[in-house]
Amino acid sequence: MIFLPDDDGVFLGRARSPAAPHPLVVTVRDGTVFDITSRTAPTVRDICEMADPAGHVLSAKGRPIGSLDDIAANSFETKRDPAKPYLLSPIDLQAVKASGVTFVVSLLERVIEEQARGSAEKADAIRADIAGLIGHDLSKLKPGSSEAMEIKAKLIARGAWSQYLEVGIGPDAEIFTKCQPMASVGFGADVGLHPVSTWNNPEPEIAMIAASSGRIVGATIGNDVNLRDVEGRSALLLGKAKDNNASAALGPFIRLFDDTFSIDDVKRAVVRLKVEGEDGFSLEGASSMAEISRSPEELVAAAMGPHHQYPDGLALYLGTMFVPSKDRGEKGKGFTHKVGDIVTISSEKFGALVNRVRLSPDCPPWTYGASHLMRELAKADLI
Repeated sequence: MIFLPDDDGVFLGRARSPAAPHPLVVTVRDGTVFDITSRTAPTVRDICEMADPAGHVLSAKGRPIGSLDDIAANSFETKRDPAKPYLLSPIDLQAVKASGVTFVVSLLERVIEEQARGSAEKADAIRADIAGLIGHDLSKLKPGSSEAMEIKAKLIARGAWSQYLEVGIGPDAEIFTKCQPMASVGFGADVGLHPVSTWNNPEPEIAMIAASSGRIVGATIGNDVNLRDVEGRSALLLGKAKDNNASAALGPFIRLFDDTFSIDDVKRAVVRLKVEGEDGFSLEGASSMAEISRSPEELVAAAMGPHHQYPDGLALYLGTMFVPSKDRGEKGKGFTHKVGDIVTISSEKFGALVNRVRLSPDCPPWTYGASHLMRELAKADLI
């Protein structure tokens, strides 16, 4: 398993170590993880606010805390030794938001969810009906365009109008809160499903990292865990469908923009998904960022600007085009997670994010917030 690409990228993240009471700000150099926490930059947020985040990370002296392989292996909660370093989510104080229905292909799945009223059994028939009406290739459709409005009119005439049409092919993007600052989980952590859900899936995505000014400074990969049945019952249940304990995974590291990596690499990226179940089930798929209907810059601008400020910056999931429909078990039932699934989300420029699926109440509770971080940094004389 490849945790990071073998190139000269600048990677920024966080780790826990018994050597310090507070989370460490870390980077990776030649396969070794270095603690670069300092009074100048005690948090990842502070580095992202700098004029040259990558330059700071490259020049920071730091101290080695262990090999990346060893720390990554110790990050899995099933075998974690708290007396050794392990990875955390690579962000800290940033707000965590997400974009919805940013791939027109996934728009159809959202309409199907709503039409099926959360029933996986009805999804295939509705999918075939709508595809027969408007076709399969919607990847070139520009939201807000006259062509998009024609497609919308056809779906309305079919009786398939949905709130998702407004954000999928209309002029305004959907932006919602995925979790609170400090609540996301990282590489090796368990990801949580609300126990009421019987139809759910991973969402492999890229997440942009923006400073408080709105300037995008880097990106990471993430899993926007989704409860399809809950969201399908009502779009007003989005909070319950999306924001549960351990339901937002990011990592393994932020890749900062520099001479080796830019926004153009994000736009060319392919995000891959693999699900491996304890029952022997396996599923693979991919999303091509070239098919996104709104650019990363457009989505960040929709989330923050004169209309909405984030003084600690922003992590923004960009959405996915991959919605798994492969049957798991009985024909026509579609895909849903089972406890114990191993989810691997990977992309060439980012490496791999690996998590195990559990029910949210069984995942470690979120108990460490911004107030705890500030107190521990103050005790360490870092702020």
